[in-house]
Amino acid sequence: MARTYRILHRRWRAKKPLIWGMVPELLGTVAVLVLFGVQQPDLFRTVFWNVGAQLGYNSSPVILLYAYANHRPLPTIPFVWSQTLTNFNVAISIVSLFVLLGKLIMVIMKVYYPILALVIGLCQTALYAVSVYGQMGPDYLDPEHPSSIAWYIRESCDVAKAYGVGKHCAMAKGTLAVTVFMLALYLANTGFAAWAMWPNPELDIPEDDDDDHVRDKEEVEMQPTEGRATPAMPFTPRTQAFNTLDGGYNRKLPFRQ
Repeated sequence: MARTYRILHRRWRAKKPLIWGMVPELLGTVAVLVLFGVQQPDLFRTVFWNVGAQLGYNSSPVILLYAYANHRPLPTIPFVWSQTLTNFNVAISIVSLFVLLGKLIMVIMKVYYPILALVIGLCQTALYAVSVYGQMGPDYLDPEHPSSIAWYIRESCDVAKAYGVGKHCAMAKGTLAVTVFMLALYLANTGFAAWAMWPNPELDIPEDDDDDHVRDKEEVEMQPTEGRATPAMPFTPRTQAFNTLDGGYNRKLPFRQ
């Protein structure tokens, strides 16, 4: 039997992890949808930026007002404090939901192949890696107050309580935790798909082998019966009795002979 490596219509090595793995993916997707949606458009991003500046942990949003007042070009806002990060997080959470629904439909229809899962897993892993980087993001806008990691992630939320943003700090930490969970989950999905794509003799059997077997069987059945042994008719005591009566009846009728 010929064995060739198949890229497109390739079977999974195991289907239970594929199916049951969608349960934590659904829970994580709902969590990021809620958390990212609540933070839009600016629940605590600018507040954290301002509090961090007062604590001396990062740059200050006043630099934007200074640029406006002096008619100077606006500086590049750090990704961690930008509206772009908030919109990006909401977008990837919505995309994750649609991807999960599409994956469920394709699994039911048996068209969710490992090569497709590998591409989707790589894309989602990259998107959530960017989200994690943005939430923990550095702030080097002010050379006198550089920050490699956002203060509300690095420091305890007890510091934020003095400024009335303790609950927001806890939410930010929880959002990062869920995002890291989704990143790890998609990374595991990517590894699982890559494992299925790895060359394996058991999975490299062409799908049309079974069709060829059925086709050969049908051709044999359609061949003429000449040259093939005809199965003998089963012999029973009742058959012998009918043959005896028929022979005696024919002997009494000479015209039939």
